Amino acid sequence: MTKKDFIHLMSAKADLNLKQSGAAYDAFLKVVEEKLKAGEKVSFIGFGSFNVVDKPARTARNPRTGKAIKVAAKKVVKFRPGSGLKTLKKGKK
Repeated sequence: MTKKDFIHLMSAKADLNLKQSGAAYDAFLKVVEEKLKAGEKVSFIGFGSFNVVDKPARTARNPRTGKAIKVAAKKVVKFRPGSGLKTLKKGKK
């Protein structure tokens, strides 16, 4: 699904025009991004939650040469599905 597809579906479900749906979509993503950058957890009951975790520095191997390379520590976003999404994944909904 593309952004355009999502905006069209959201427009139909929420009875909004495409411009309003696009603005709501952009605002939603901006709020989630800002909260994650601030280190906050973003939760949607029944859907899931996003949070930022620290990945430590590590040594990896270049698959072509086999040489060891150092991978720097970084922060990554993790998603944990909620109960509603888990049951959907198992084919129960």
